[in-house]
Amino acid sequence: MDTKNISKNEGKKEAWEWGKAIGIAVIIAFFTRTLLFSPYLVEGSSMESTLKNHDKVLVNKAIYLVSKPKHGDVIVLHATQENDYIKRVIGVPGDKIEVRDDTLYINDRTVEEKYLSENKNNAAVKPLTEDIRPLVVPEGKVYVLGDNRQNSLDSSELGPFDIDKVVGRAEFVLWPFKDIRLIK
Repeated sequence: MDTKNISKNEGKKEAWEWGKAIGIAVIIAFFTRTLLFSPYLVEGSSMESTLKNHDKVLVNKAIYLVSKPKHGDVIVLHATQENDYIKRVIGVPGDKIEVRDDTLYINDRTVEEKYLSENKNNAAVKPLTEDIRPLVVPEGKVYVLGDNRQNSLDSSELGPFDIDKVVGRAEFVLWPFKDIRLIK
């Protein structure tokens, strides 16, 4: 019996098994990142105090394959060919949106925006949110605003965005480690 050949064959077999395992892991990672989840770097201060500049968030890209964006969701969307924005969904198709005297109204009902309380308390210029004349969000669109309303390029200036431009929902902050948390 030739132990050299047996050893060589076992080495090839083990290398092949490792190669398959690594290949499968790469394929799973590719599909997970492409279809399910993706990291996203927050650039700018438009979502402060909820998210800070250079926070890294995990975006759930699959959620809107089974549901639609909802009020309050923090989403990433392709705003332009070069830029992705991270904003909060304020209105969905059919909603009547209005901001009057720093108060948000959706379908003529007052909406409490708890996530703005810190910004309202710290705003150098009042009101935090400029008045928005009543408008109805068209079908296939979402109306989004940044939480830092005085420093956000959003639907108040650009109008509603196409739902098909939505990448996904920001689920939690990954970085910096001291700030790891779910995004509410």
